[in-house]
Amino acid sequence: MRRLGTGIGWRPEIADAVERMPGIDWVEVVAENVCPGHLPESLLRLRERGVTVIPHGVSLGLGDADRPDAGRLTALAERAEALGSPLVTEHIAFVRAGGPLTASPRLEAGHLLPVPRTRDALDVLCENVRIAQDALPVPLALENIAALFSWPGEELTEGQFLSELVERTGVRLLIDVANLHTNHVNRGEDPGQALAELPLEALAYVHVAGGFERDGVWHDSHAHPVPRPVLDILTDLASRTAPPGVLLERDENFPEPAALERELTLIREAVRAGRERAEG
Repeated sequence: MRRLGTGIGWRPEIADAVERMPGIDWVEVVAENVCPGHLPESLLRLRERGVTVIPHGVSLGLGDADRPDAGRLTALAERAEALGSPLVTEHIAFVRAGGPLTASPRLEAGHLLPVPRTRDALDVLCENVRIAQDALPVPLALENIAALFSWPGEELTEGQFLSELVERTGVRLLIDVANLHTNHVNRGEDPGQALAELPLEALAYVHVAGGFERDGVWHDSHAHPVPRPVLDILTDLASRTAPPGVLLERDENFPEPAALERELTLIREAVRAGRERAEG
C-alpha cells in the first residue's frame, strides 16, 4: 500500500494555513466541492510541491439499492485524473432511495446512512463496488461511517461485514477511528473487536476527527478537537499495523492554525505509541 504519511482535510477556509503547515505530506478534498477544469490555486500549488491530493466522495451511495449513477462515477474519475491521485475514496453508506421501482418519490437523504449488515445488503454493496471499480482509473477505498442507530436483524458485525466486502471485491479500506468511537457510544460496539476482525492488510489510510457527546449520544461533528478516546483507538490500530497514512478532518468551527498543528502532533504521537507497543 502506498505510504502517504500525515495529512489534513483541505477546505477553502483553511487553504492558506494548510499551505504553510510543516509536515503535511498529503491532503484530502471533498470530491463534489472541486471542478476538474477550475481547481483551486491552493491545491495546484500543493501539487507542485509534491503534496498528494486525494478526492473523497460523499454522494455515490454505494449502499443504495440502485446501481451507481454513471454520471457520478464519471465525475469522480475526472477528479482523480485532474488531481493526479493514487486512489479515490467513498463511503459504505446509502444516500438516496425511492424512485420508479418502488412507486415512491425519489428521496435524497442529504446524509450518509448506515447499510444494514445483512447478507442481502452485502450482495448489493459488493456488486455496486465492482461497478465503481471498473469505472474508476485508480483503486477505490471505502470508509466505515458513523451512525446513530443499528438496523434490526443484522447478521454480521462491522468487522465481519467489512472483511467479507474486501474478500469479495478487493476494495481497500479507509478506517475512520472517530467513527469507531461514535459507534461505540451510540451502538455499544467494541472498537477493539472491530479492529481485530478487520483485514488491516487492505488499509489505505485512516481518518481522525472530533465530535461531542450530548445526552448520551456522540455527534461526529468534525467541528471539535479530537478527543482522547479517538486517539486511543488510533494507537490500538497502529499497534496492529503501520497505517499507510493518517488524516485529520475538520469541516467547520476552524481554530487557529496552531491548534490544528497541535492536533496533528497528537495524532503522530498516537501512531508512534502504537508502533512502539507493537515492537515492544
